[in-house]
Amino acid sequence: MGSIIEVQGVSKAFGGLHVINDCSIAVEEGSITGLIGPNGAGKSTLFNLIAGAFPVDKGTITLAGENITNLPSNVLFEKGLLRTFQIAQEFTHMSALENLMMVPPNQPGENIFNTWFQPGKVRDFETGVRQKAMEVIDFIGLDHVKNELAGNLSGGQKKLLELGRTMMVDAKVVLLDEIAAGVNRTLLQDLIGNIQRLNRELGYTFLVIEHDMDMIAELCDPVIVLAQGSVMVEGTIEEIRNNPQVIEAYFGSDPNEAGA
Repeated sequence: MGSIIEVQGVSKAFGGLHVINDCSIAVEEGSITGLIGPNGAGKSTLFNLIAGAFPVDKGTITLAGENITNLPSNVLFEKGLLRTFQIAQEFTHMSALENLMMVPPNQPGENIFNTWFQPGKVRDFETGVRQKAMEVIDFIGLDHVKNELAGNLSGGQKKLLELGRTMMVDAKVVLLDEIAAGVNRTLLQDLIGNIQRLNRELGYTFLVIEHDMDMIAELCDPVIVLAQGSVMVEGTIEEIRNNPQVIEAYFGSDPNEAGA
């Protein structure tokens, strides 16, 4: 299907520390691509560069052929590039359902003129957003806690809610940053199932940073190994686990104990 994200010759330094070094990756449209590597390899920094959180020092990043280098996160959000965080970023004092309803941008109710002079327009839009939020919360399996304050949800439920937020807009690419962290095995299977459904049924493309190699093995093809801010190797999880260079550098002597 071709690449939807292309990172070409990107570099990033913080002071004298070069974190990303002439890095190039391509994420195929419709794929679930894994990004692994040891702590300090530059995975999260690369995510932040793609998502517009940090400016690129050198190189280019494209989304569906459009140069998006150094565009701010809010502009990328409107273009369909979304990310989740290792620590969920929910509105703690709003319900799970209200958290989803907050996602769509440019809501007419945000304009005081509309609330005064076009209340019907505001009401109709909010009705549509609520209906979509109800569909999303049912899809991710959180209907039973839709009225619970988001701050009271478990870690796994918060991660599911973050995933649900991506469904409230027309996402092209979703960057998942260690979504399994702090999630029990039962909810982790729910997360994996939802990611696979979004990919299969709605055509979402995912780029996944993850330390849980079982999750990477179940979800991702291909897998990219990052080392010292550059791509070391790319392939299937079997190829990665059996690559002598990767095993020696990152996984130790036993590839079955591989960690990202």
